[in-house]
Amino acid sequence: MASYFKPVMTLSGLLVVLLVTIGSTNAQLSTDFYSKSCPRLLSAVKSSVHSAVSRENRMGASILRLFFHDCFVNGCDGSILLDDTSSFTGEKNAAPNRNSARGFEVIDAIKSAVERVCPGVVSCADVLAIAARDSVEFLGGPTWNVKLGRRDARKASQAAANNSIPPPTSNLNQLISSAHTIGQSRCVQFRPRIYNETNIDSSFARTRQSNCPRATGSGDNNLAPLDLQTPTSFENNYFKNLINNKGLLHSDQQLFNGGGSTDSIVRTYSSSPNTFTSDFVAAMIKMGDISPLTGSNGEIRKNCRRRN
Repeated sequence: MASYFKPVMTLSGLLVVLLVTIGSTNAQLSTDFYSKSCPRLLSAVKSSVHSAVSRENRMGASILRLFFHDCFVNGCDGSILLDDTSSFTGEKNAAPNRNSARGFEVIDAIKSAVERVCPGVVSCADVLAIAARDSVEFLGGPTWNVKLGRRDARKASQAAANNSIPPPTSNLNQLISSAHTIGQSRCVQFRPRIYNETNIDSSFARTRQSNCPRATGSGDNNLAPLDLQTPTSFENNYFKNLINNKGLLHSDQQLFNGGGSTDSIVRTYSSSPNTFTSDFVAAMIKMGDISPLTGSNGEIRKNCRRRN
């Protein structure tokens, strides 16, 4: 499968990179895949997502991040949801996910709701894809028709998770596009930027330092919003922050860094929320097409945490 990065910005709870994949097998996915076998699917997922995000707005970003971290490790196959066992090593303890990926219990609850209306029919991979869409919509973002028909992986790869997901220290050569318009990050992830980097607004740095001490091990899990103004709403303030050197993560500010190749994209999205929204929807659909398991490949898990 050949692939390349395309400079179009998209969104995730922490990071989305639009990977345009050439030759991926997505012909069997369709927006009406469960129209007869599980006609109550979409309403069951939406109700569960809205309940979870209403209790905690941050959960919407967390679910979206799970979808990204699933798709960019060997495709959108639900592999990130699998628990480790004595004989199986999954992806939850890979560096990008350990003490960071969250919302697994919400996916469990959504899957249970779906199983009640159509047992053994809908994959965990598809549940996660729909839940990501509904999370964005609930937080004020756009909606789109999700392609469905994925099956669940019987295997996972911690090594692939470590290598496939860009870290918050990425430079522009490693990271062509990203956006963090919703969600939060841990102090341990942004400490180097707020204390050591110069392309950062001084008052913004001081504000973040007040909740993130310089010393390693002190306040490592303290949180700060990735979008300064509206961390629980889907909009384009993230790009305005970058223009003002208020990107929280090193990888964020790399997108707008004085004459860089993506500066013009940041300016476009900061002034045109409709362009950002349109490109985001296109990117999410493309991301959902990455290497799905279909037909007789994989399985339909009853419990998203373990293989059948």
